[in-house]
Amino acid sequence: MHHPTLAGLGHSALALTFLLGLAAGSPGQAAAPGVVAADQAQTISLVMKLRNRPALEAYIAETVDPSSSSYRKFMNTEAFAATFGPSPADLRAVTELLGSQGIKVEAIHANHLVIRASGTTAQFNALLNTQVVQRTDEQGRTYQMPSRVPQVPTSLSSHVLAAVGLNTKAAFRPHTVRAQRTPNGVAGESVPAVVLPSAGTVATGVPGSYTVGDVANLYNINPLYSRRITGRGRTLGIATLASFNPADAFAYWSAVGLTVDPNRITQVLVDGGSGTDGAEETTLDVQQSGGVAYGAKIMVYQAPNTDAGFLDLFSRAVSDNIVDTLSVSWGLAEAFYDDATLAAYHQVFLQAAVQGIPVFASSGDSGAFDLNRSFPTPFFSPTNSVDHPASDPFVTAAGGTTLPFTLNLAHGTVVVPKERPWGWDYLENYLVTNYGQFFYDFNYFPVGGGGGVSSAFPMPSWQGRLAGTQATPANFDTLYYYPNYGPGNPDQSGAEIWAVLPPGYVGRNVPDVSLNADPFTGYLTYFAGTFYAGWGGTSFVAPQLNGIAALLTQANEGRLGFLNPQLYRAFQKYGYGSKSPFRAVSTGTNLYWQAGSHYNPASGLGTLNVVNLGPALDR
Repeated sequence: MHHPTLAGLGHSALALTFLLGLAAGSPGQAAAPGVVAADQAQTISLVMKLRNRPALEAYIAETVDPSSSSYRKFMNTEAFAATFGPSPADLRAVTELLGSQGIKVEAIHANHLVIRASGTTAQFNALLNTQVVQRTDEQGRTYQMPSRVPQVPTSLSSHVLAAVGLNTKAAFRPHTVRAQRTPNGVAGESVPAVVLPSAGTVATGVPGSYTVGDVANLYNINPLYSRRITGRGRTLGIATLASFNPADAFAYWSAVGLTVDPNRITQVLVDGGSGTDGAEETTLDVQQSGGVAYGAKIMVYQAPNTDAGFLDLFSRAVSDNIVDTLSVSWGLAEAFYDDATLAAYHQVFLQAAVQGIPVFASSGDSGAFDLNRSFPTPFFSPTNSVDHPASDPFVTAAGGTTLPFTLNLAHGTVVVPKERPWGWDYLENYLVTNYGQFFYDFNYFPVGGGGGVSSAFPMPSWQGRLAGTQATPANFDTLYYYPNYGPGNPDQSGAEIWAVLPPGYVGRNVPDVSLNADPFTGYLTYFAGTFYAGWGGTSFVAPQLNGIAALLTQANEGRLGFLNPQLYRAFQKYGYGSKSPFRAVSTGTNLYWQAGSHYNPASGLGTLNVVNLGPALDR
């Protein structure tokens, strides 16, 4: 892999900057750390290395090749672990070495890729050549982190890929955005009205108050429902970092006229489960996926928002091998991951693929500038960047669009005449004219559907043959920090170069496909006993695609497998013709990348005509 650099250093140096807490506030503004007590209990996850990875990738390709005798012949977890996981001898070597250091093995995941181990701070400091320190973030919350990137000792390095768990900072972000009519109470704009479906319907037809019924209308799902394809007999999975109240989901489905199994939701707590911060994200994920596939069962996997929690979340959900589809609406700019951690996630996504489980991830809500979303103001990043896990080639990246609509505002109207990539640049002229450049920059930029080019993953073969794919741009290769930017200093003076990302890198392009995500043409949610309008973000798209995949899994009478090469093969065959499952998004940008009647990093292959998608995947 080719990776970003920090002042000429390797990719892990940029990740180290994040680990040291600079991403919690602003570059160079970290508070002095305190040392965590030597005898404090710690639990970490050691990620084991795959065996025979080339053979694994080759077999995955065969499972989605209709001409192969292995087409859609997927493995179970036990077969995966026996064939591609570490050998029993490798596991034994690691567990014995840990035991010799006084470290206890608590559990080994069924895939044999994750070993959960407990010990003291002193024991892990010694094992991983680091020091665990205590920090306080900008909200006054205390967390711990390693003072330097943990290093797997030489005695384990032939077996162990990464060690995670010493960093407890809540780093991963939900990809949810609400319509901002009244930021700072300055604009005096009206707020979105809540419009509920009329009696006997599941849809409203009102932008900002759309339901899953509107999703079915927009993307031609209804013919599947008429064939009694509702996800019945299938299980969809949600991977999340926040708890939720299932009563909110059932109230939403009832209000939009759906009759569902009252026992359809199962919650699975990973590493002790999650907190409540971000509960609205989990709630909408369940409502949307379970509303599109209203006959499916739902497994909601919840883990703490920590480095180990997020990784263990996927390992557990995939290794349980219960879900037929899986989605996640949390992520982080890929530049904040070190090489080993990216590789650790990638292994689990390979496992999902060989077990036939398509994985969907929201591509982010910062347009082409995902790094910007990882920082509070006064940070501002003009750097093209993408979100992980959507950037992993074995994950289907869910992008966002804006539907045609007219927005009536206090000083006039803003009209979007045609579906376009979601990007709030269509509001820029109005807001700058009426409220000034600073107002737009700090309240509306950069907001849009995530998309661009990975700096960590090379372009996969199934994507590289398409017109419209891009390399990382040369004119946006530097990450800046503007310590003085504010109302009195709108020229962004005082800039300092913080990191450099590689220009001209032919990386994996995201997103793969898009659906409506703009809050102004967005959705109703039911949260904590109340309906809210004007919700959006690619957080909606990932679970909607999850639900769509569950429908197609029922129609196919079996799992779909690794979806990306199948999508791109269908596009190469059908383009945007009458039998195509894709609809072009040809105008507008996601704040940088231009849409067009071809693949583009603003909208991917476009939006979906779902009734055509199943047959297209079968060829």
